[in-house]
Amino acid sequence: MSNLYSHNHIKGCWEHHLEWCPKYRYNIFRKPNIKADYEQALKEAANAKEWQILELAVMPEHVHTAIRTTKPENPSYILFYLKGRSSYIMFRKHPNLRLRYPKGHLWSRGNYCRTVGQDIERARNYIRNQADIHQRKLLEFNEGSPHL
Repeated sequence: MSNLYSHNHIKGCWEHHLEWCPKYRYNIFRKPNIKADYEQALKEAANAKEWQILELAVMPEHVHTAIRTTKPENPSYILFYLKGRSSYIMFRKHPNLRLRYPKGHLWSRGNYCRTVGQDIERARNYIRNQADIHQRKLLEFNEGSPHL
């Protein structure tokens, strides 16, 4: 297997599916320029730690990513670092975000993390098709609601 890494007498592959959302689930990534800047900020943060982003889906009000690390890392630390470093970069690129988040807290405290291992392709497909999944849920919701 070509995706195995060696680190201090450990051999393995460490891949995680992570999800998090902005504080109050505001739709801050609906503007293409902010979304593109955030994708770049997240890639910068991952590259600083030599982590590889396998898939990335930045939706208007949340973020999904599949990430591979070259050594065992605590998923909480990965989320802590990605959320913290990316928000630092975003507040520097877009100072007007401080109007929406005056205390400097871009991200909510909650998140989702799953170590994927052998299911990496399924996780990557899920992340790739985020727009379709959310569109389908919206259509199902609208079909189930009574129309006036």
